[in-house]
Amino acid sequence: MLNQFYIKQLRYIFTSFVIFSFQVSLFAQNLDSLFIALDAKMEKRELFDKQKEVRIQQLLEKATQTSDLEKKYLLHDEVIDEYQFYSFNKALNYIEQNIEIAETLNNSLFLNKSKLLLSMLLIDSGRYKESIDALNEIKRDSLPTQLLNDYYIAYKEGYSGLSFNTTVKSSKALYSQLYDAYQDSLYNRLDPNSEELLRLKEKNLRDNRKLDDALKINSQRLEAVKMGVRGFSLITFERSLLYELMNDKEKQKQYLILSAISDIEASVKDNASMGTLAKIMFEEGDIDRAHRYVNFSFDDAEFYNSQLRFVNIANSLPMISKAYEERSEKQKEKLQQSLIFISILAGFLLIAIYIVFQQVKKVSEARNKLKTANEKLQEFNEKLNASNEDLTRLYQELSESDKVKEQYIGTFLNLYSEYITKLDTYRKLVRKYVNTNQMKSLLELSKSKQFIEEELEIFNKNFDGSFLHIYPDFVKYVNELLKPDAQIILKNDKKLNTELRILALIKLGITSSSRIAKILRYSVNTIYNYRASIKSSAKNKDTFEDMIKNIQ
Repeated sequence: MLNQFYIKQLRYIFTSFVIFSFQVSLFAQNLDSLFIALDAKMEKRELFDKQKEVRIQQLLEKATQTSDLEKKYLLHDEVIDEYQFYSFNKALNYIEQNIEIAETLNNSLFLNKSKLLLSMLLIDSGRYKESIDALNEIKRDSLPTQLLNDYYIAYKEGYSGLSFNTTVKSSKALYSQLYDAYQDSLYNRLDPNSEELLRLKEKNLRDNRKLDDALKINSQRLEAVKMGVRGFSLITFERSLLYELMNDKEKQKQYLILSAISDIEASVKDNASMGTLAKIMFEEGDIDRAHRYVNFSFDDAEFYNSQLRFVNIANSLPMISKAYEERSEKQKEKLQQSLIFISILAGFLLIAIYIVFQQVKKVSEARNKLKTANEKLQEFNEKLNASNEDLTRLYQELSESDKVKEQYIGTFLNLYSEYITKLDTYRKLVRKYVNTNQMKSLLELSKSKQFIEEELEIFNKNFDGSFLHIYPDFVKYVNELLKPDAQIILKNDKKLNTELRILALIKLGITSSSRIAKILRYSVNTIYNYRASIKSSAKNKDTFEDMIKNIQ
């Protein structure tokens, strides 16, 4: 399971390296992209640490399984290499175990190598005096050539640290002198192209402010390493120091970011890049990043148990934390003010909502009242329309009645006038017969029905003409009410027959058979028979006469 996990993580590292290499190629044009990449790597710190723990666990399992002390020593050596910049306490523990193994094996090479590792571990953690004490236990004459260079390097670094950190002038001068002596010895011993000699040359050029030459050597060193190892982190950090001296803040930040990213990928807890970057962010007023970076650096230093890093962070952590807290307090006050303002607005909003709700309620009530009023108005309009229809019908009926009256009044006034004239003529004729004593002729005249028949013919003609003038389609409508085989067909369309005259009088509102009989000069029985006969020919006997009355 561990092997599979290890393989997967190696694939992930390789993929991440390819992607990040592409990002690095663009960093000079976009510093923001480097900050984004750094933040992303910070989020994955636990993943990189887990990968290192897996590698260490595999080595320890092998060391536990072997009984060969020499092989155990070599496996512990690899474990120490993993722990050297990851965990001071654990690295120290396995160095001490290796010292015991070397003493058990009586192997001076192993013993001196472990003591040199112990010395460098103490130096890296800021324990310079303890480092020198450990070195003093080593007999230089007993060291083989392969370890002698490491011996001088350890002394050089130890005295360099003591010289830098001591406040006693005499001690500082002594330590500086010893540092120079061991440095000179290294110049004579080291390969001209070795990393250690190039680093020494770069430091001397940096101290003497020959910055362009120092950059060239740094570039040469940088070509020999890759991202994700401590060497890359160290060289890019030292390059940032050169740009700091050149007052190029952008370049300084770029290489500090690259160094910090490499430290995270390599799980290097003993680092300086992140803390230095935090200081720069603080100076530039980016409190959020400064606070995040210094806390990240503090967590690494605490995990590693580095006195040196604790001291460096202690100089900037309080200021950054205080500034962050002050700003957070200001933001809190602003937030409180905003909350108060929002609360007031919310109060006004609630009042406004209440007012709007009341208005909506009133509008709703008004709408309901309006709806009721509209319904009543609609009902009233319907009644008014019905009344208008009744009035229209009444008007039409009155108009029709007026037309009937006008027609019949004119007709019968004219008829009465003619009757008066005829009566006057008849009176004169009777007088003439009486004066001339023509009684026989007068008697014959009174017995004759010719006059009555002539007058009845005139009456019928006037009645028919007047009625058809008022109701020209009367015959048509009557036939619509009759059965097909009982249709009335007139020879003269201006003259009614007896059945139609009876129906015409019914239309005019004269429904009494006795009155109809008097008007038409028939017996009541005859009129009754006519009415019964024509009703029997109707499609609907019960409503026939009512429908006759409604003919327009």
